[in-house]
Amino acid sequence: MKAVFMYKKMIEGKVKLLAYVIKKDGTFEAFDKSKIVAAVKKSAERVMYSFKDGELDNITDNVINEINKNGWEYVPISQMHNLVENALDITEPKVAKSYRDYRNYKTDFVHMLDEVYVKAQSIMYIGDKENSNTDSALVATKRSLIYNELNKELYKKFFLTTEEIQACKDGYIYIHDMASRRDTMNCCLFDMANVLKGGFEMGNLWYNEPKTLAVAFDVIGDVILSAASQQYGGFTVAEIDKILEPYARKSYEKYIEELTQFAKDIKGETLDENDIKYIDSCAESKVKREFEQGFQGLEYKLNSVGSSRGDYPFVTITLGLGKERFAKMASITALEVHRKGQGKEENKKPVLFPKIVFLYDKNLHKEGCELYDVFEEGVRCSAKTMYPDWLSLTGDSYVAECYKKYGVVISPMGCRAFLSLWFDEDNKPVTVGRFNAGAISLNLPMIYQKSKSESKDFYDTLDYYLEMIRRLHIRTFEYLGEMKASTNPIAYCEGGFYKGNLKPNEKIKPLLKYVTASFGITALNELQRLYNKKSLVEDRGFALEVMRYINKKTEEYKKADGILYAIYGTPAENLCGLQIKQFRKKYGIIENVSDREYVSNSFHCHVSEDITPIEKQNIEKEFWNLLNGGKIQYVKYPISYNINAVKALIERAMEMGFYEGVNLSLSYCDNCGHEELDMDTCPKCGSRNLTKIDRMNGYLSYSRIHGDTRLNDAKMAEIYDRKSM
Repeated sequence: MKAVFMYKKMIEGKVKLLAYVIKKDGTFEAFDKSKIVAAVKKSAERVMYSFKDGELDNITDNVINEINKNGWEYVPISQMHNLVENALDITEPKVAKSYRDYRNYKTDFVHMLDEVYVKAQSIMYIGDKENSNTDSALVATKRSLIYNELNKELYKKFFLTTEEIQACKDGYIYIHDMASRRDTMNCCLFDMANVLKGGFEMGNLWYNEPKTLAVAFDVIGDVILSAASQQYGGFTVAEIDKILEPYARKSYEKYIEELTQFAKDIKGETLDENDIKYIDSCAESKVKREFEQGFQGLEYKLNSVGSSRGDYPFVTITLGLGKERFAKMASITALEVHRKGQGKEENKKPVLFPKIVFLYDKNLHKEGCELYDVFEEGVRCSAKTMYPDWLSLTGDSYVAECYKKYGVVISPMGCRAFLSLWFDEDNKPVTVGRFNAGAISLNLPMIYQKSKSESKDFYDTLDYYLEMIRRLHIRTFEYLGEMKASTNPIAYCEGGFYKGNLKPNEKIKPLLKYVTASFGITALNELQRLYNKKSLVEDRGFALEVMRYINKKTEEYKKADGILYAIYGTPAENLCGLQIKQFRKKYGIIENVSDREYVSNSFHCHVSEDITPIEKQNIEKEFWNLLNGGKIQYVKYPISYNINAVKALIERAMEMGFYEGVNLSLSYCDNCGHEELDMDTCPKCGSRNLTKIDRMNGYLSYSRIHGDTRLNDAKMAEIYDRKSM
């Protein structure tokens, strides 16, 4: 038998016995050192290592010598792997680790798929409340959520290092949207005007540039649903009033021509001044009707047609600056349509999408200014529905300074993300047509407690996790840069992004120079509590010191790496509860830190603080310019649809330079149609079959739909405790 399973070979004058390898299926295969060479080369490629002369021979010789030394006749494949690993450890340890990680992947896959299966079963039969914009009762959403679980595990296995996985597992950092980060980009300011101009191709169809306002609305809706499906964050159509204005003018001119001809057919060729005025009035009314139907259609589309990623697209529109006749009409009509709501005639409710943001310029919107009527309609809408949120362009803020200095608007992406200012080759600031590559959040209370428990300097520990996030962002940019433009053709090939006129097979790397990457911040209130047992209302000194330090470090990284890093006040939806569980597991329950079911959102005062809206605005203003990559300020308006009070607080927020959200708790009885703020039982018919809309973080969400909720337990606990928010 020995002769069957072994053979002899002369090497350097010595007889060496080389065994057969026993494969996993029990079959035998003659030892072949070229297979070792091929395997270790792949492992080296994964860590970007090139073998030096003689190293490959040393590796195979070490394996052969070990076999001969032990006199093995045949070697199980698992033992052969161990021999190769040991040889690699001698030659280059990082290649050995790569080889070891990869050879274990099949074993890991068994555990991974088991975890995915358990989660999939939960999604199928219980549902998922991690994202309030997804209806996990739907089959399409279930499929997407299950795929996301698998993709998340693949990301952890093949993209993260052991240290990064441990940091995520413990909770010191949180990588947002793991399931999508390797596939595509995050939030964006989509250049809708550029896509529409001159026409474009989508799918296998050429879209001509719209010739009427009604067609423009239809096409914009199609583009939003298609393009927003190719990303995983907020999708903003900035200054939609100005985008729609030329198409409204085309409709107006068409109506003028038709009505004039109709009048001439009746009266003859001569029309007097009254005829012309009447024709103008009729044409304007028809354009107004197109705006009403267009915005209503957009609301229907965005709240009923789920995207291919399983949720309703998180779409934001910004408006309010257009001074032309039809741009003003666009802004006012959008606000009117949203204020009136959708649904049965006797039971209308405001929709969640698109989120509306009002761009406020005091030189245009103060009483007596040319757009004051647009501002008034915005206030009426906010007092009834919470939207629009309000972005100051003339107060004291980073966004306002850019507007005042350069005349450009940095609209928010999604609920609160903002782009860093960036200049093109002609030194002109570019805002629209850019995007974010993703956010990774620091858990500052966890990091502080770790440094304390290990008797280390807090800032040394913080540096470790800042560097970890930095490395992750760099690798993400390198990875995304290899993606082809065909992955998101509307954005990369048809001009949705700046310079996005690439050919489908071209890599998107040239476009990444204007992309931001975010360092997220959560729970500054709990950090201050750990430091000196005081809340942000009582003392903000340490929290401000930490934020200034993080700003300094990210500026250093930005210069060194050439990446537009930004600091982001994280809107912790599911994360607010997860971070509490992670903290308790490592450090237990600490009063006013981990004794509730949630942590505070970013830099905000704790929701349970019994303070006035003005006090909350003043406190949070101190943090405002330290989180320029993403932030929103909001207060609870305990005023029961009081328009004047809403207006006063909005105007104060605009003077302070805020991106401001009006906070009401909207409640609607689905049985009788009664509506009332903060209602749990209908006082009119006694029903608990209610729909409630609350502010999630920087956006609105259903806290109840027909009596049930899409929100997780931690967020519901936070909503229950709200006094100042």
